[in-house]
Amino acid sequence: QVQLVESGGGLVQAGGSLRLSCSASGSIFSINAMGWYRQAPGNGRELVAAITSGGSTNYADSVKGRFTISRDNAKNTTYLEMNSLKPEDTAVYYCNAAIRLRWYHPDEYAYWGQGTQVTVSS
Repeated sequence: QVQLVESGGGLVQAGGSLRLSCSASGSIFSINAMGWYRQAPGNGRELVAAITSGGSTNYADSVKGRFTISRDNAKNTTYLEMNSLKPEDTAVYYCNAAIRLRWYHPDEYAYWGQGTQVTVSS
């Protein structure tokens, strides 16, 4: 079984900062891309940031220059540093990872965390 566990959400004032963490555990051979998505009430889930195992990153235009994604491959963990937070960043943030379970099987599977609430007050 594979689990993704997020932490670090909370309530912060506009202009503040938060750091989210997501750790993968279980029977894992390797992890390719890891990413953060968010979903605000009434909206669909959108990509916030993603990072490959080699460190290449991609960001939504709305968070460029404010958010930074990173990862520690040895710990199977990804982080999202969020600065200059705005009320429109309020959402449930979900971690996602593309995980290969077996060395002899090339398929990757997408796993999701349970989500962590981020609320930015104005």
